[in-house]
Amino acid sequence: MSDSLPPFPAPQRRPGEHLLLELGAGIGAGVEADEPCLRADAARNRARLLEAAARLVEQFGAAGLTMEAVAAAAQVGKGTVFRRFGDRTGLLMALLDRSERKLQAAFLTGPPPLGPGAPPVERLRAFGVAVLRRAVDELELQLAAEGEPGRRFASAPRLVLSAHVTMLLRQVIPGADCELLAKTLMGYLDPALIHHLTKQCGMAPERLEAGWIDLVDRITGGTPSC
Repeated sequence: MSDSLPPFPAPQRRPGEHLLLELGAGIGAGVEADEPCLRADAARNRARLLEAAARLVEQFGAAGLTMEAVAAAAQVGKGTVFRRFGDRTGLLMALLDRSERKLQAAFLTGPPPLGPGAPPVERLRAFGVAVLRRAVDELELQLAAEGEPGRRFASAPRLVLSAHVTMLLRQVIPGADCELLAKTLMGYLDPALIHHLTKQCGMAPERLEAGWIDLVDRITGGTPSC
């Protein structure tokens, strides 16, 4: 199989979409700064591989996504896929990149209460609800992207989310160990726990959202929302 990719429509970025965090392997790895054409080719090839991967997930679910399957769907050598994404976890994280950027844009620059401008407790409540809803929508993909503990808890997206929660907690309870409390709160939003509660325990997502708000209020001493 040739490593040259066949023509494939480039994915369209929605107007106003923020470019905040690249989750997958760098698209320009190994390319010198004075070679923009090579960088552009790498970006297009990566986008085409992700389009092929997204089609496989849509057809067969996350369980059917392998490096070999992506290579076959994109008509490239398997080594090309490994060079772009490192391993299957890297590929899955790259597929989650769009929704991760959208979430980050919402809590960094979006309207309140999730974005700046609302009191920190209200922002914490809205943050957890947004993460829970995203997890419910992408649960299979998020579970498949979970790596081993050392990689899972040190991944760039998880660190960004945890840092945001830490920042909000410090505004409300500055004398507490906010970094550790943030890790504890993030545990509530873990995809594996959400899967257990919704799929195995039969809990409605709305119950999890109410539980998050209650937990935030108990930790921060905030006034319970109506």
